[in-house]
Amino acid sequence: MDPDASLVDAAESRRKCGVFALLGIAVSGGKARQMEEFEFDAELWLYPGKGGWHFVTLPADIAGQIKFLAEPKKRGWRSEAVNVSTGRTEWTTSIFPDKASGSFLLPVKAEVRQKEKLAAGQSIRIKLSLDDA
Repeated sequence: MDPDASLVDAAESRRKCGVFALLGIAVSGGKARQMEEFEFDAELWLYPGKGGWHFVTLPADIAGQIKFLAEPKKRGWRSEAVNVSTGRTEWTTSIFPDKASGSFLLPVKAEVRQKEKLAAGQSIRIKLSLDDA
C-alpha cells in the first residue's frame, strides 16, 4: 500500500468530517448520520406484564428514519441510545425494536412520569435524538 495514499485518505476523511459537522451531520465509523431531533405526540401505555413498565411506541415514519440513520451495533436487544425530553424533563435511555409494531419502544421511567404527572393512556409530546456517544 502506498503510504502517501493513506495520508491523502486521512486528510480527506478529516475534511469530510468538518464539512459534515457544519451541515449538522455526525460521522461515526465512516458513516454519516444527521443529528436530527424528532418531535412527536404518542400515547403512554402500560406493559401488561410484571414490573409496571410504561412505554411510548414511536410513530412508524420516525422509526423508519431512525433505522436508516442508526449504525448497526452490537448493543443488547438491538437497542439504540437516545436523548429524550418531555415537558421540562430530559433523560438518556435506549429505544428497543418491537416486532409487533415494526417500530421502536421508548421506556418512560417512573421518575419522569412522576415529575411530569404522566399516566398510561395520556398522549405526550416527545423530543428524541440519537445519542452519538
